[in-house]
Amino acid sequence: MSLRLPLTLTLTLTTAVVSLALTQPALAHEQAGVAGGLVSGLLHPVTGIDHLIAMVAVGIWGAQLGAPAIWILPITFPLVMAIGGVLGVLHVPLPMPEVMIAVSAVILGVAVAARLRLPFAAAAVVVAVFAIFHGHAHGAELPRAANALAYGVGFVTATGLLHLCGIAIGTLTRWPAGERLIQGLGAGIAAIGCYFLAQGVGAFA
Repeated sequence: MSLRLPLTLTLTLTTAVVSLALTQPALAHEQAGVAGGLVSGLLHPVTGIDHLIAMVAVGIWGAQLGAPAIWILPITFPLVMAIGGVLGVLHVPLPMPEVMIAVSAVILGVAVAARLRLPFAAAAVVVAVFAIFHGHAHGAELPRAANALAYGVGFVTATGLLHLCGIAIGTLTRWPAGERLIQGLGAGIAAIGCYFLAQGVGAFA
């Protein structure tokens, strides 16, 4: 079977991620009501590269682990993230949320790059811990006057779609070249996570 399709898909996805990383989008923080809350919620997970890469990595790692993790991880993350979102909306403090988000990108990227084989229950716990912090960040940044429920539905839905993208990328493991590309992508995710981690601890101050 030709590798042209998986190679093309990977290059396209990589280009999209890099383009997003270099873009500073205008966020809809002033939108109000149900529509504004839903739109803001849908956009929020894809406008922060640290969030985006971690969520895609969850899907890829689940695909690498196979059933049942391929579905358990992408279900666990949004469900637990919604709890973190409520904590964020209520302004319940969590220790170093931005640092933990960066750590999640590092750990998940390394897991993908190394094809880390954990029991799916242990992998789900890892994902759930990180999901709390990602959800908290989304909830804490609820736009003024936006509908909190609609916003929550939006960011949970967008997260699920990012996980599905990760699963789709993970299917490239069926080809040897695809597996190498995925491991390289995992290393890239970990490297970007290291950048955000250094930024979060003030290394660039």
